[in-house]
Amino acid sequence: MSEVRENLVYSDEHEWVLAVEGQIVRVGITDYAQSLLGDIVFVEFPETGTAVTAGESIGSIESVKTVSELYCPVSGTVTKVNQTLMEQPELVNGEPYEGGWIVEVEVDGNVENALNKLLSADRYRTLID
Repeated sequence: MSEVRENLVYSDEHEWVLAVEGQIVRVGITDYAQSLLGDIVFVEFPETGTAVTAGESIGSIESVKTVSELYCPVSGTVTKVNQTLMEQPELVNGEPYEGGWIVEVEVDGNVENALNKLLSADRYRTLID
């Protein structure tokens, strides 16, 4: 069974979002998504300063099985990328909610409103069951 954390919100495309501080949120893929992908060998993400739109692709994740698009669950500007994934993409498999996070985004507008558009842990569990 895949781990779904209560303190996060989720997208239909299997990304998670954590409010970090102020307008900043951290984004990664869920435990469920990484388990479907298998061994991750490469993560492509946007550069810092890139404007992103909710629901649009911001990169890709390549595994030994396939390449999957990475979608941003919120609109805003990328403020930080997890450079560690360049050398250790397997962190997404081993630590999808910790060391395997992908980007941080400064949300356009009200953070609470943006997060309320996403799925609660319970709703995400229903989606993947």
